[in-house]
Parts: sequence; C-alpha cells; structure tokens
Amino acid sequence: MKRARLLLGAVLLLAAAAAAVAPRQWTLRTFDDFLRGKSEGIAIEADGGLALAPPEDKIDGPSEDFYLSWALDSDGTGYLGTGHGGKIYRLGKDGKAELYFQTSEMDVTCLLTGPKGVLYAGTSPNGRIYKITAPGKGQELFNPEERYIWDLVLSPAGSLLAAVGESGGIYEISPEGSGRPVFKSDQNHILCLKLGSDGALTAGSGGAGLVYRLEKNGGKTVVVFETPFEEVRAAAFDPEGNLYVSAGGTIKAPRGEAVSAPAAVPGGVDVSIAVSAAAQAAVPAGPAAARPAVVAGLKEPGAVYRIGRDGLARRIWFSPEEQVYTLFWNEAEGKLYFGTGPKGRLYTLDRREKAALLLQSEAEQAYACVPDGPRFYLLSNNPAGLSRISPGRRLSGEYQGPVWDANLTSQWGRIEWEAVVPEGGALQIQSRSGNTAEPGPTWSDWSPPCRNADGEPILSPKGRYLQVRALFKSTSAESGPVLSKLNVNFLQANAAPEVTRLEILGPHEVYLKPPDMNEAIWGLESRLPDAGTKPDEIRMIAAKKTERRGFRTIVWDGQDENGDVLEYAVALRKDGDTNWRTIEDRWAEEIFAFNTVHYPDGIYQVKVTASDALSNPEGMEKTGERTAGPLLIDNAAPEIRGLEVVRAEGRLTVSFTAVDAFSPVTDARVLLRPGDWRVVFPEDGIADSKSESYKLRLAIPNGADGLVTILVRDAAGNAAAVQRAF
Repeated sequence: MKRARLLLGAVLLLAAAAAAVAPRQWTLRTFDDFLRGKSEGIAIEADGGLALAPPEDKIDGPSEDFYLSWALDSDGTGYLGTGHGGKIYRLGKDGKAELYFQTSEMDVTCLLTGPKGVLYAGTSPNGRIYKITAPGKGQELFNPEERYIWDLVLSPAGSLLAAVGESGGIYEISPEGSGRPVFKSDQNHILCLKLGSDGALTAGSGGAGLVYRLEKNGGKTVVVFETPFEEVRAAAFDPEGNLYVSAGGTIKAPRGEAVSAPAAVPGGVDVSIAVSAAAQAAVPAGPAAARPAVVAGLKEPGAVYRIGRDGLARRIWFSPEEQVYTLFWNEAEGKLYFGTGPKGRLYTLDRREKAALLLQSEAEQAYACVPDGPRFYLLSNNPAGLSRISPGRRLSGEYQGPVWDANLTSQWGRIEWEAVVPEGGALQIQSRSGNTAEPGPTWSDWSPPCRNADGEPILSPKGRYLQVRALFKSTSAESGPVLSKLNVNFLQANAAPEVTRLEILGPHEVYLKPPDMNEAIWGLESRLPDAGTKPDEIRMIAAKKTERRGFRTIVWDGQDENGDVLEYAVALRKDGDTNWRTIEDRWAEEIFAFNTVHYPDGIYQVKVTASDALSNPEGMEKTGERTAGPLLIDNAAPEIRGLEVVRAEGRLTVSFTAVDAFSPVTDARVLLRPGDWRVVFPEDGIADSKSESYKLRLAIPNGADGLVTILVRDAAGNAAAVQRAF
C-alpha cells in the first residue's frame, strides 16, 4: 500500500484572500522602488523621489576599446590612458584629443601628473612605469619584476609610490628611476594606494581583500581591515580622517561587519585574481592577470566600508550585483561619490550614510572618477566614454519605471502621483503595455501624457505588463520637478481556478485533524471563510494518519491566479451511471472524508470542482475541476461457497471457494481448537483474484472440540467466517 503523508501546511487552511473584484496597486515611493527602473538624466534622492541629475558634458574622446585612467595637470589639461592599444591621449581645454604617447604595453592602467609637467604612466601586462615629459617624448622609468602596475601616488618627499601585482607589493621610485620595495605582501595584487593627511599610506589588496596601513618613514605595516571580498580596489578619506574603501568580487565567507583595530599582517595567503575576458584574449598565457575591470555584463557583489579613526569598520553600502570601481570624497557636497557596474551608476552617500543615485550612464561601468574643483570627470566603459559632471541640474531627463507584471491580462485603472513642479518646470507621465516580459515592437506606443497628479485614467490597452515613464523639463539649472510618489491601479481579469492535484487515499485511511486532542477525523466538517477577511496564519503541523473502518478520504490542491477564496464541490459517479451525485457543494478545505456505509458498493469516479464565487459578483464567478478514480466502495463481506469437510483416518480434508463481488480475496485462515489460526494458500498459490479455491488436509489435534472455523478477507478489509462440525 502506498504510504502518504499530509502536512497541514500542504493543505492550506486559509480563511480568505483578497477579493478579485478589488483593484490592486503598484507604487513607486522609496529609493529602492525607483532604483528598479532606468534613469536617463535623472537622479534618485536618498529618501526616495526623482529629480533632474547634474549636467553631464560628454567629451568626444578617441576611438579605443577601453578608457582605463585619467589625470589632470595644474592648467586643466587632461591625460587619458587607454587599452588595449597602450596609448595616452592629451585633451586640452577645447576638448580635442591628440595622441600624446605610445607605450609598448597593452593597457595604461594608471596616470599621475608630477612637478614640472611630468606625466607618469603605469602599464600592464609587463609592468613598466614611464616618465613622459612632452608629446612623444618619454622613457621607461622603472621596470619591476611584477607584471602589473595598478596605482601611482607621489609621496610627500617627491618620490613615486607604485602598487604592483602578480606578486603584490609597493615600490618607492626616485625621480631618477631607482626603485626599492617598501612593502612586500603575501597577496597577489596591491590594487590601490591613498595617502592620509598624517603621511601614512593606505593600500588595498587583491586576493583576500585586505586594507593595509603603512606608517610613514618606514614604520610598521598593519592590516586595518579584512573584508569578506577578494578585492579592495579604491580608497578615500573624508576631512575627519575616516577611511572609505570599496570591496568586490567573490565573497569569501560570512563575517561580522565590525572588527577590531589593527591586526598583524597575516601570512600564508595565496588567492589568485580572476582574469577579465578581454584581458585573457590579449595577454599571453601565464599567471593570473588582471582584475575583471571592464568585462561586459559582469554581475558580482560589491560593497563600501567606512573605517573610523578608532579602527572599527562598518559596511555602509552593498549590492549583490554591482561592483564598485571608483570612489572619492566630495568635500563641497560632504558626500562620498562612487561608480559601479554593470548598470553604469554613480551613487552618493551622505553623512547619514544614506545612498542616492546621482546619475546612470549609458555605459555599463562607471569606471573612474577624478575630481576637478566643484566638477569631476567620469570615465566609463562598455562602451568607452568620457564626460565632465558639473554642479546644478540639467534641463531635461527621462525615467522609465520597472516593467510591472500583473500575472494576468488586466484592465488598467487610474494613475496618480505626488510631485513638486516649480515655475518653469514640467512633468509628464506616460504608460505603455504589452504581453511580453520585455518591451518590444508588440507593445503599445507610449500613451498621450497625463498631467493631472490627482489621477487620470491609464490610456494604454489591456495587457499583462505595464510600464510608466516620467519626462522632466526645466528652464532653470537651479531647480526642477521632483516626483516623490507614483501609484498605478489595475484590475486583473478573473481566471478560472484549478484543481491541480486530486488523490484518493487507501480504504479506511483518514487523517486526524490537528491540533484537536479528541482525534476528530479531518475532512468531516468544514466552515467556509467570510469573503474579504484576512488569511489566518498558516500552521505547519503534521496531521496524524490512522484508519477508520468504512471511511474514504480524498485530498487535493486548489489554486487561483487571482488569489481568490475558493470553495469546493465533491461529487461521485458510479461506473455505468451518466450523472454525477454531489455529496458536498460548499466545502472550504482541501480534504474530504466520508463514511461509505451510506453508499452502494461499486466502483466510482470522484470529481472535485473549485469555484471562486466567494470573491466575485454573481455571474462573474468561474470554476475548474479535476476527476480521479477508481474509488472502490466495498462494504460487503466475501462469500464462502461449496464448503466440504471430510473426516478420515484422524485427518480432515477441507475444501471451499471464497468469492467477492468487487475486491480480490487476499487472506484465508483455518482454526482447529485447541490449536491456533493457520494461514491457508489458494490452490493456485497466490491470493489475488475475486474468486479463489482452497483445499487442505489437517491433522485433528488431541482434545479437538469437533468444530472447524474458516475465515476469509477481501482487499477492502471485509471478513466472513463459517463454522462446521465434523
């Protein structure tokens, strides 16, 4: 017999669900709500709401695969390092790019302007540092054994500090090109450097994601924080001396966000860094090479940590799919700025540590930010781009909300919003709909604009999916419209409920209804919930399974895509009949038990019909059904026919036939007192048919009472017995 387990959580006892006739609502209000959409020239404020983003002046840069580094000299001239052609370009104030220097390497990973117009360039994958003094005039300044130069800074003494990779470390290089290692790490890479106001040097590693502090004048080196990520790739200080670092890549293991202040440098760590797809294609075979800097579509977790002057570190921003490539402290705004990928977003964190989206780039990676007074330059990749971001607000922008899924074809109701639109500004809301998860040619066009914030009917045609967009315009760079909340109402089409599973338990099998202690049979009584009441808490209690003579139990699963309250009707149809006989028509639970003694023996089919009438107006209800069978009702005992008992020579010869109308005969036994019951096999050796013949010879025991008793049972558990004298 197949064993079944039934959990009360599997047969959900829900009092009610939201009625289908009630409209539903989507809302955009919080920062996370708005972040699910796509912004073009739109910022998302920390407390939620949309506003025009700062002006972005795009600079027509050279045609190169990647823009990897940027530096500014004192007169505002910019220098752009590229990959994979190894070129450095100079961009004057007129924005025109000219080739400044051609390196012998693939990638110019970092640039630094020094005294007297000198430009330093770190390159990979052969780890050369160049000193460039004029267009086309430069020389190799230093060539360490390591293959990657990740960052350059000038020390207070005027020497050059270089972060290297493949075997992570830091070199100090004189203006003449003599270099010495000042720090040798057990990490694969040192990815970033940052000098503090006290002269100490902060370094971030690739491998185990460590943050180092190197005291000035060759003092002790300590680990101030071990992140749970593989890489620390950018660092910045605020005026109070708090350190901010970005971490990303694979998460090593869960750990607490608060740690103690400086620990000794750990040893024995050997963690390789992932190689980007682009770098793999171009770098000769060898040790693991570059961090995944500009891989298209790369989704890996990223975080920003704040390390206070007391040494305690705390995560202040996290994304499961956005890496942080760059960050800097903007003192004029009192905020931390950082760029991410693969959605090309530039965020800010204020002193409350609340995040806001400053802008979203058309490229996948907001790769590097370089401040220039109140402005800053942004390097982006996939595709490569260069732009200058200025204070204030741009004059127009567009926000496209997330694609909302109503799960069913739906009728759209009203759209309403809350916004502040200053004089000279304009805000228009539009919608479009379709039946595919991604908007495409089969979707409707954008609707005519809605202008009444108190609410207007949505003009898009019925569909499963809906998207809204907001168009912002302003005549002033100082202010513009701010959209703080948007609601969309909709009504799903009523879908027919379904009975997705229907199972007939074995004869006599029942469940005892939990948590009652009086062993009430589950499925004998049911109370329909009131429409519109809230669902009861689902109880995960295992129901006890047992047997009750004559009972049959049916269990099923019902579902409704509208979340309607369902009621069920249970019906039987005997083989040979044409009509169904309803035995219960308003049943709330997904289990039904009944006593078969009230029904004629026979083979039946079972039908369960689900209805959503409790949640819909009369005439709008729908039903769904499922049938199962056979269900055998057999309460009649088998017959013992042709019994013959012959006594001869101290033995009995007993023969008989056991016959049942519906169930196989499964068991036969004989009793000769004072002996015990003995099992008897049929003449064909297997008790598996509705008619079985038996013949046996028994020795008559001493003290026999002269009676032989025959007992037979069928598969339904019915028994018959007969006694004969001899």
